[in-house]
Amino acid sequence: MLNLLIKPLLGVAGDVVKNVAATRKVKAEQKITEIKAKTSLMEKQIKGEMDWDIEAIKGSKDSWKDEWILILWSVPMIMIWIPPLQIYVESGFLALKDNVPDWYFWTWGAIVSASYGIKGATKFFKK
Repeated sequence: MLNLLIKPLLGVAGDVVKNVAATRKVKAEQKITEIKAKTSLMEKQIKGEMDWDIEAIKGSKDSWKDEWILILWSVPMIMIWIPPLQIYVESGFLALKDNVPDWYFWTWGAIVSASYGIKGATKFFKK
């Protein structure tokens, strides 16, 4: 009599264990697939960034734009150390802060990033 009750219960318990194991296996396979997809995407993004930087370097090989941007950027930094010129730097920065629209600053950032490479710009804009 006890045998009649135990056998069906063991069968049901065995099926539950098999189903739990199968579910865990499927979930593990899904995780592995997700990790592989993320890894592939990251590899493609890294390669794309490297390709962009390489092309930017090649394109600016015979160009003065990098030097021109550096000169423009450096002039106020030099002028601020010369007392008679400090007022011009201060008033210029105040005028920029108060009167220039945001799109102008974003365009300037895009120009600099295109000139010096996208990696440097993304680090700058994240701050």
